[in-house]
Parts: sequence; C-alpha cells; structure tokens
Amino acid sequence: MSPRSEPKQTPPAPEAAYGTRAILENSLERWPNPEQEQRYRITLSFPEFTCLCPRSGYPDFATIRIVYDPGAFIVELKSLKLYLNGFRDQRISHEGSVNRIFRDLVTLLDPHFLEVTGDFNVRGNLKTVITVDTEMNKGSRDRRSPQKSTGRSGRPPSQR
Repeated sequence: MSPRSEPKQTPPAPEAAYGTRAILENSLERWPNPEQEQRYRITLSFPEFTCLCPRSGYPDFATIRIVYDPGAFIVELKSLKLYLNGFRDQRISHEGSVNRIFRDLVTLLDPHFLEVTGDFNVRGNLKTVITVDTEMNKGSRDRRSPQKSTGRSGRPPSQR
C-alpha cells in the first residue's frame, strides 16, 4: 500500500511591510512657509533614489537633488521621502522621473525657483545627469493646463 500524500497547503500571503504600506498610502504634502520675510534657499539630497529601466526592467540608481526658493509653501519632508521611494517599482526613464518630480513639486509648491537634478549611476559605461529648473521653463507654467498636470493628485507614482 502506497503512503497517502497530504495535499500541499499554500501559506497565506505575507502582509505588506509597514514601509510598503506607508509608500502606497502617502501623498505629497506641503506646509505653510514659516519664514516669508526674506527669500531663502532649501537644498535637499536623496541619495537612495531607484526606478526601473522601462526597456530592460533593470534597476537604475541615482541621487536626486532638489533646490528651491520657497514661496508660500515648503514641502513636508517625510511625504517627499515616501513620494521619491514610490518610484522604486516604476518603469520610467531617467528623463521621465526627473521631469515628473519637477512638475509635481512646481504644482504643489509654486516656488520662486526650483531645480531638480537626477545624478544617475553609471550604466552601460554611460553617466547620465539630468537637470530641469524654472528658469529654463519660464512661461511653460502659464501654458500648462492644470488638468494635465501629473502632480495634482499628490499620490505616489505607483498609484497613478
């Protein structure tokens, strides 16, 4: 008599880690600028940015540098961190990610000046650095329709 085999039971799917849930539930937030008596500059650096190459699916790594002169609002830092982490599973080009971050921040903050730089690690023996700022895009904010802006939702890219 052959031994009877028990049917294999599939273990329950693991619950999403708290960090993954935080990224999915996040929305990019702004706070009132507490120092509006004079103009000043804020510089932020995010050295652990990742996204996926839209063609190969391989990960791309970069340092994202954000420099801005705030108007009436400043970005809330934890929401920015989670927003940037939301790109990690997105298939998006270097150019697409930097320009999306720029548009979303311009829409959210309406700063006096904003510059976003993506300094991507070498891949295929090529180093890519992409910079976009409000000076090179003067007038484009007036021509852009708010309905077409990708930043209106304030949702992480993974939820768009």
